[in-house]
Amino acid sequence: MVSPVTIALSGLNATSTRVAASASNIANAHTVGAREGTEGPDAYTPVDVVQVSIGAETGELQGTQAEVVERDPATTPAYQPDSPYADSQGLVEAPNVDYGAELINARTAALAYKANLAVIKVADEMERDLLDRLA
Repeated sequence: MVSPVTIALSGLNATSTRVAASASNIANAHTVGAREGTEGPDAYTPVDVVQVSIGAETGELQGTQAEVVERDPATTPAYQPDSPYADSQGLVEAPNVDYGAELINARTAALAYKANLAVIKVADEMERDLLDRLA
């Protein structure tokens, strides 16, 4: 049997990954690049987090794991004629980042983090209560 603390710790790690991904996407949302066929650097590639259950296939839940994957589509054309990377039409590739969605992801991760901390706290209280009763 897997401890609820072990499962909650895996949840804490997964939420940390979610927050880091959203923070990276927000921080790099304006890192544009050259369009295909134009010289220049690539635009920032935003990432998403896919969270999967560990052990669900065997019927014994052991926690969760977060995997970082590149967003598809990663970029969208944006009109920035003053950019040194703009093509002849004034277009650049801009990261496909939606600030609203990123803030919701970060807030959801914060709530999940609090919930996992609550599980750890309750498990600790139950263990202490059991030890007090046995003493």
